[in-house]
Amino acid sequence: MKTITLNIPEEIDEKEVTMVVASQLYQQGKLSSGQAADLVGISKREFIESLGKYGVSVFSESVEDLEHDVLSLNKFLHSHPRKI
Repeated sequence: MKTITLNIPEEIDEKEVTMVVASQLYQQGKLSSGQAADLVGISKREFIESLGKYGVSVFSESVEDLEHDVLSLNKFLHSHPRKI
């Protein structure tokens, strides 16, 4: 792993900066949620629960991808009806 040194004002929390960086790298798909959590030094669950605060969705798929999945599921369900 690489080490980066940043000079930030005293009033800015180091963990906050790390969370911002980790959440953006997660959003861009460059880190998994586990890797991002490790970078921040928190649990994966804590990282995922914190993402909304940084404007990042847990769902990494685009709206178009989700719409495609819903259409595919509907087609499948209509072509394979269940008898109740």
